[in-house]
Amino acid sequence: MTSPDTSFRLRYGSELPFDPPSVWSEVIARQLDHRSVRSYRPDPVSDEALTALVAAAQSAPTSGNLQLWSVVAVREDDRRTRLATLAGDQDFIRQAPLFLIWLADLARARQVTTELGAATAEGADFVEAAVLAFVDVALAAQNASLAAESLGLGTVFVGAIRNRPLDVAAELGLPPHVFPVFGLTVGHPDRIAETAVKPRLPQQAVLHHERYELGPQAAQVEAYEATLNDFYSRAGLRAGWIDRVATRFGSITGLNGREHLRQALNTQGFPLR
Repeated sequence: MTSPDTSFRLRYGSELPFDPPSVWSEVIARQLDHRSVRSYRPDPVSDEALTALVAAAQSAPTSGNLQLWSVVAVREDDRRTRLATLAGDQDFIRQAPLFLIWLADLARARQVTTELGAATAEGADFVEAAVLAFVDVALAAQNASLAAESLGLGTVFVGAIRNRPLDVAAELGLPPHVFPVFGLTVGHPDRIAETAVKPRLPQQAVLHHERYELGPQAAQVEAYEATLNDFYSRAGLRAGWIDRVATRFGSITGLNGREHLRQALNTQGFPLR
């Protein structure tokens, strides 16, 4: 197990503004060691491993025990290739032996509701229901990702599934009221030593005490920019966290088709009243 000092310095950069806490566990060590893996060996992910990952996902909290999510496991090369094309043409999706598509699923709840004799399931038409489903699926998928890493597998989340969600829905045969939220590639890491832990924002930027404060964050963002630019430089990547954020939100172009999500949600049976 990695030492607390090493783990915290990798996660926040070498200049820690606090001493590594004395509380420590294998779970925290695993969480701080998370890194995105985009290079995989061809070895398959076993059925036993998939069963364990789904059990871990189902052990995540779920509001009211409603369990408003599902997941599609994609192993077929041709289907994974088509999904890769829809999700930004990212080659690591083709390479990974297992691609999990995580779904906000209101279809099951609607069916249960109407089978009990309700004329409609109009409560599922509101934004609140969609929020519940999106939160549920995110918590479940994070549990599965952490479980995969504990088994020596690598993962990376794929938000580009939302670039063309209706095409993804058609590829997976999704019925109305089920929406693809993101993907998760899973596989045996190749060249794991070349996959680094990426520093995150200082805790002072995200941790607020009693009341939220935006003003002090500017200095923390500036410090983070320097830390991450050093990381990107050593990794041979384009620098500039601030520029990346601005590129994503500075214009509609940065949304890569996701500016149409409301319409796609409506089409797929999420009225968002």
